[in-house]
Amino acid sequence: MNRFTKLAAGIALAFTATLAVAAKDDLDAQRLSNSLDQLANDPTLGGYAQGEQARARDAINRLYGLKSKERAHALYIAERRVDVARAAAQLQDAQSRIAKLDREHDQILLDTSRLEVENARRELDRQRQQAQAVAAENARLQQEGMDSAQAAEQARAEADQSRRLAEAQAKVANAAKRQAAAATAAARALRDSGDSGSATPPKKGGQ
Repeated sequence: MNRFTKLAAGIALAFTATLAVAAKDDLDAQRLSNSLDQLANDPTLGGYAQGEQARARDAINRLYGLKSKERAHALYIAERRVDVARAAAQLQDAQSRIAKLDREHDQILLDTSRLEVENARRELDRQRQQAQAVAAENARLQQEGMDSAQAAEQARAEADQSRRLAEAQAKVANAAKRQAAAATAAARALRDSGDSGSATPPKKGGQ
């Protein structure tokens, strides 16, 4: 093998090695690009961390055309950018879920509060109606008591009047009895006196 042939073989080997390194570098960039595409197309996470995803995409695009010395650091940065974009999207999704849960919790508390207020209002109405019923019953009993007291007072007055009337009638009856007894005695005395005056006197001298 002459010198020219050796030189050509060396150049071809170096070019092949360069192509192999470039191909490997392209595979790294494609791997990161696919990972970022997967994140962007995720139905849950794709809408989050748009700024971080854009910065990761820029870091991946800068990998193309860099020299090997510069590429290692750029590859590291691109990988971290993709990781940060995914972590930021997951964090924002978690925050969104927490906010949704907080809203649901607040709504539950609001609904519970409304239910408690409604139950309290119903209980208050029930107690008010019960109090009104008790007050009405007390008023009825009080009126019945007043009516009973008035009836008792009237009964006592009527009883006193009846007693006084009976006493007056007894006095009248006693007076009538005394008058009757006196009349009877007078009639007897008069009869006795009449009987004595009508007797035949004794005859004088044989007349």
